[in-house]
Amino acid sequence: MKLLWEPSAEFRRQTNMTAYMNWLADTRGLKFADYTALQHWSVAHLETFWQSIWDYYRIQSTTPVVRVLSSHAMPGAQWFAGASLNFAEHIFRGRGDHRPALLAADEQHDLRELSWADLEARVASVAGYLRDLGVTPGDRVVAYLPNIPEALVAFLAASAIGAVWSSCSPDFGTNSVVDRFQQIAPKVLIAVDGYGYNGKTIDRVAELGQLQAALPSLERILLIDHRGGAGRCGLAGVDAWDQVLAKSVGPLHFESVPFDHPLWVLYSSGTTGIPKAITHSHGGVLLEQLKHLGLHCDVKPGDRFFWYSTTGWVMWNIGLSVLLLGAVPVIYDGNPGYPDQNRLWAMAERARLTHFGTGAAYLIACMKAGLKPGSDFDLKSLRVMGSTGSPLPEEAFEWVYNSVKPDLWLLSMSGGTDIASAFVGGCPLLPVHAGEIQCALLGVDVRALDEAGHTLVGEVGEMVVMEPMPSMPIYFWNDAGDRRYRESYFEDYPGRWRHGDWMRVSAQGTIQILGRSDSTLNRGGVRIGTSEVYRGVELVDAVADSLAVSIELPGGGHYLPLFVQLKPGFELDADIRTAINQSLRANFSPRHVPDAIFQIDEVPYTLTGKKMEMPVKKILMGVAPEKAANRDAMKNPASLDYFLAFAASMHKELPSR
Repeated sequence: MKLLWEPSAEFRRQTNMTAYMNWLADTRGLKFADYTALQHWSVAHLETFWQSIWDYYRIQSTTPVVRVLSSHAMPGAQWFAGASLNFAEHIFRGRGDHRPALLAADEQHDLRELSWADLEARVASVAGYLRDLGVTPGDRVVAYLPNIPEALVAFLAASAIGAVWSSCSPDFGTNSVVDRFQQIAPKVLIAVDGYGYNGKTIDRVAELGQLQAALPSLERILLIDHRGGAGRCGLAGVDAWDQVLAKSVGPLHFESVPFDHPLWVLYSSGTTGIPKAITHSHGGVLLEQLKHLGLHCDVKPGDRFFWYSTTGWVMWNIGLSVLLLGAVPVIYDGNPGYPDQNRLWAMAERARLTHFGTGAAYLIACMKAGLKPGSDFDLKSLRVMGSTGSPLPEEAFEWVYNSVKPDLWLLSMSGGTDIASAFVGGCPLLPVHAGEIQCALLGVDVRALDEAGHTLVGEVGEMVVMEPMPSMPIYFWNDAGDRRYRESYFEDYPGRWRHGDWMRVSAQGTIQILGRSDSTLNRGGVRIGTSEVYRGVELVDAVADSLAVSIELPGGGHYLPLFVQLKPGFELDADIRTAINQSLRANFSPRHVPDAIFQIDEVPYTLTGKKMEMPVKKILMGVAPEKAANRDAMKNPASLDYFLAFAASMHKELPSR
């Protein structure tokens, strides 16, 4: 392993992790020689560890805790029974009137500040509006918003009154949004008239009408005139955001809710059916974000934290959570490459970012473009670089240290929407090696397992979490008997969480993530379910059936080929390719558009009628055919022959990306 960075003694001394370890020694008599010893203790004494996080961060509960952990069963573990609290209330504990609450920029505007006084007043106004509508704890408030300050205000207002939040980015097409929101029967939709991307305004007024028609539970729409088009919205039941803010209301009041009361619903696309409606709790998210952001990302009061995201990706939720620690979230709405790849680096200079996070795909793109941000911009405030979404290759690690800043902590992490956090990631006390994630996080007993459930070291295995975490989903919304929840994580290793990533743990405890072990598609670090692709493709009249896979490439990129079975009498041509791409872009998002489209005679199916996505992916990744698929279990075994030939030609012709 190539060493790229090692924290100095002074850096280590000033970290939150060191402060926490000193606190454990002073208040609990617990002393640890190093991070490895601390991590081992945290998983061996799970209840004691999480109680220490509760105490260290002085969690406020209006009722006493009866028990830290009811049972270690997964699913079914109940955390901090008896406790009552509110996530948004803890956000406002981090208030500091000498610093802004938020910094925001977009393609048209440079950084703008939102003060804590303004944030509190706006949240109080929107919370009052929701209460006046009859929104009560447990009701769902959804948003169709870009990454703008109003999204933060709306989320805090909903969570303050105990409503359940859920959001989609407006680059999602109507079908994609309906597939998500329809599951949770929202009462109120907060939306924009349009958004900006790539120097253009994309109107969304027509989509609002479609959403209103498709969501019968909706009682009101709160409309933000973001791009000057709200006046064209002739829908009934629409209120104006500016009028709500102008109304005089009393002080902000927080609804105390049980620890496991739902905070938000996020969506992670599976390979079959509609997206999973993953529901997290107020208390679980609160504890996990304090641990993860405070100890593992070293976020401190006054830090300026940026992680490029949209409101449809969990990093938006994580990024705003730095408010819990008194840090300033910095948000950007728009194309990170517009007008050029230096846009975010210029913002990093102006905002004096301490933390700059992004998807691995963005760092790879900057590397391939030959950017040298460290030479072109003043990044003296920057001390942490973050990467997630997909594996970061060794050469991108080296590019960060050669072209961004040599004295920088590069924090690569892996987790997901599923837990609104990470399983493996950074530790400010440990060195950084090229291509390696530093460690398993505190309180996370994560291992690489073989098919028999044996722990592997130095070999590739399934990423499996052995013990519960507070931010694991309390359930999937509207999932009778937790059927989809169990199928998603607990079928292969009963009682253990199989996450769906290939993972290698070194003897030193560093980690490599080697891509998805299931057939979820990866587009720029955002995971997309194949079911959405199939729905968009098969809206095209000429298409009878289709199959999509995501192939991890050596350079850290991904290649998404789409294979289509056409109806009799059709041949794949430019018009059909264009129709497929337009359907995916319009009904779902630009991320759903494949890299290439190929015609096949038939899609491979199992005898039980399931598309054989994983066997095809394995064949295209170079796995021997006899290990990739059991032809005896196939409905149409000859259909694999095409993919064997395709794999041979693909590896000759496909460039590393």
